[in-house]
Amino acid sequence: MSERHDTYQNPLVDRYASPGMARLFSDKNRHTTWRRLWIALAEAEKELGLKNITKAQIDEMKTHQDDIPYDEVRRVESRIKHDVMAHLRAFGDQCPAARPIMHLGATSAYVLDNTDLIIMRSGLDIIRQRLIGVIDALSKQARMHRDLVTVAFTHYQPSQLTTVGKRVCLWLQDFLLDLEDLEYRVNTLRFRGVKGATGTQDSFMALMDGDSTEVKKLEELVTKKMGFSASYPVTGQTYSRKIDSQILTLLSGIAQSAHKFSNDIRLLQNLREAEEPFEAEQVGSSAMPYKRNPVLSERIASLARLVICGSLNPAFTAAGQWFERTLDDSANRRISIPQAFMATEGLLNLAHNVAAGLKVNPKIIGRRVRDELPFMATERILMEAVKGGGDRQALHERIRVHSMESTRLIKEGGGDNDLLDRIATDPEFSTVIDKKHLYQMLEPKKFIGRAPEQVNDFLKEMVTPALKRHKHLIEDPVKLTV
Repeated sequence: MSERHDTYQNPLVDRYASPGMARLFSDKNRHTTWRRLWIALAEAEKELGLKNITKAQIDEMKTHQDDIPYDEVRRVESRIKHDVMAHLRAFGDQCPAARPIMHLGATSAYVLDNTDLIIMRSGLDIIRQRLIGVIDALSKQARMHRDLVTVAFTHYQPSQLTTVGKRVCLWLQDFLLDLEDLEYRVNTLRFRGVKGATGTQDSFMALMDGDSTEVKKLEELVTKKMGFSASYPVTGQTYSRKIDSQILTLLSGIAQSAHKFSNDIRLLQNLREAEEPFEAEQVGSSAMPYKRNPVLSERIASLARLVICGSLNPAFTAAGQWFERTLDDSANRRISIPQAFMATEGLLNLAHNVAAGLKVNPKIIGRRVRDELPFMATERILMEAVKGGGDRQALHERIRVHSMESTRLIKEGGGDNDLLDRIATDPEFSTVIDKKHLYQMLEPKKFIGRAPEQVNDFLKEMVTPALKRHKHLIEDPVKLTV
């Protein structure tokens, strides 16, 4: 954690993102990647026969690849107002023999845009690992509580019965959809490539004496050296800013899934049916020592809101570009893209901890099932009574009257649900349905449909294959520092 306390520090770095994600978006990583790109370009140009580039020049560049004189860069940039040229001049001062061939044929976007794509691809790899952790932890909860009957809610009103495992699968499915989107984005992400000032490769055509085939080979060589299998076939000065929008939309989707998960946990904690993990020395409230506030889930929602809102930034940027490029994206992208990645990783770390440490309280759940089941069973009771010879309309009215009275006593008197006893002693029912059979009908597992089988099928057909594909990424939850 930073030791500076007199200047604003970004909490995404100090509190929420992992050191690995923070390093990924660091100045050091960004600017050493610029140097790697300059080296790759010089190597490829030499390999294609540019005689004024020597191995000694490239070796000199490699010697200083990670040795960036930031004080000098700042002095130069403050004077010339151009960050790429400031770094290029500093690199040239360190490598005087290589200075004449650095950045040959390139424009600033060569290092800026290709670096952004490299960093975002690595960032998505980290996000995928965190996402797999959440999926793995939730899959264990789904399997463990596959048969645990609970009250299902629609409009946050008791509706029917389901199982805790089935509910967990609803969260799981959202995260699996995010994983599918993420894998698609990673698999289709390309290199910006070697395109020149407006994307026509005119400068490289001049270098290669008008040989289009050689220019294509140059781009393929650099693309491969930087770890990509393909580059975007057309660009302006920059790659399409729609790519940024697509990636941050993906991160927004992950945030939406996590926010929904965290909302449900907060509601369940209020009902005391489930609780997020709470450490032995953790303080819930400065004023109320007894409280166990769902602070992790609340933090998930808070970070998710940042990511969801932030996804609008690249959308407006993509919509507002002029022709081959404008520079009104630069300052925004420096902030919006790193923050989206760090916040998404942070909320996934939180979600992994909550999912892995979730405490389910079966007795509280069972009590609510017992309280609500008589109401939920009335339709089935009605059908059985009619089959026994009763009048459907008359029986329906008796159930309605008993339900209203039982509800009144629960709300006004705080009593238990006595609806079943009322029905059992009503002559309209006692003559057409056996009292023992009536009580046997209220076995909760008779009201959950295929919920346990749905859990089995979903885990087997969807979740397990995804986890097997990524088993090398499964790890314990990241230890939270706050």
